[in-house]
Amino acid sequence: MNLRQFINNLTSTNSAPTDSLYTFRFFMVCIGSFLFFVSFNMLIPELPSYLSKMGGESYKGFIIALFTVTAGLSRPFTGKLTDTIGRVPIMVTGTVFCMVCSSLYPFAEVVLGFLMLRLLHGFSTGFTPTGTTAYLADISAPHKRGEALSIQSFFSHLGMAVAPFSGSWIAQTYSLPALFGVSAVIAFIAFLMLGSMPETLHNKQRFTWKMLRISKTDLFEPHVLQPAVITLLTLYAFGVILTLIPDFSVSLGIANKGIFYVYYTLASLLSRLFGGRVSDIYGRKVVVKIGIIGMIVGLCVIAYANKPATLFLGAVVYGLGSGLNTPALFAWAIDRSSHLYRGRALATIYIFLETGIGSGAFLAGWLLNQTHQFAPAFISAAFASVLALFIAFVPEKSSFNSI
Repeated sequence: MNLRQFINNLTSTNSAPTDSLYTFRFFMVCIGSFLFFVSFNMLIPELPSYLSKMGGESYKGFIIALFTVTAGLSRPFTGKLTDTIGRVPIMVTGTVFCMVCSSLYPFAEVVLGFLMLRLLHGFSTGFTPTGTTAYLADISAPHKRGEALSIQSFFSHLGMAVAPFSGSWIAQTYSLPALFGVSAVIAFIAFLMLGSMPETLHNKQRFTWKMLRISKTDLFEPHVLQPAVITLLTLYAFGVILTLIPDFSVSLGIANKGIFYVYYTLASLLSRLFGGRVSDIYGRKVVVKIGIIGMIVGLCVIAYANKPATLFLGAVVYGLGSGLNTPALFAWAIDRSSHLYRGRALATIYIFLETGIGSGAFLAGWLLNQTHQFAPAFISAAFASVLALFIAFVPEKSSFNSI
């Protein structure tokens, strides 16, 4: 490719998929995703203390729970709407929820108002990720789909990695209202970037209230059952990690509860850079199997860690496996789905993903209460991943592999 072709690819607004991945639209969506994830993740470290100041200390558990509930409930709607009114409106709607909620937090002076905002804020992650993933699938050639989703995933997770630190810095250096303001401005910039993209859905329809009627077929895309079940089983481990790692870190004498996640995130970001491209060349299943094996090994190391260095080693191995696994699973689901129901396929994957995280978190707490040991929960996560590995070897029927 010469310089002129490269510049043309960067500035092209053609909505059809092109053989060149690195177009202007591609980078706009990736940067928009980065900003979106920064916007809502930068609030998370400061929200517990904010809730405590208004007398809601006993409701801290609802900060994440309410957000997750509405994100999960919105998936069937966003999947259907992505396939009917278009990808861009869904991407933009999520940024609007993010922007409005961040702007209103300073005015939430009672616990009930705060919790209602968390419910509303959860809709943002139910909308924007579904729309951006479908959009990138539309503009990427099938043989580069894994690479596209890996790079988008890299930007998204980079946003989640830098947001908590930057959010706390803003709150401590300036003020909490300043943090909410910065979050709203970042969401607004994401709104402008994603809203400027040309629509990729052909024959899109005008929104009507009837579209919000959800049938059984809107809840689940059967063609993506295999990657969806694997997603549930492997993300069960992440629910366990989110729940137990802070206390496990303290038990090993680690003062900073977040160090584990630094090692995990860096390793995950590294493998995401090349995992999708490898899946384009050698197939989704090959990369998924390798990723699951890495996760199993990492979980076993974590389960029997008796010193910080061992725990961090497990974080790196698990992170490498997870970074390979997740983008390949999403690319696999898109390969299996028809272009007409791509949004529904992605919504299915997200529903299974959130179910896996939620069940892992719940069962981790239950196992810890029953055994008073950390290892059983991590071993249960390893067994769930072993089951996922067996399912990955099951032959499947032909896919749509559509553009």
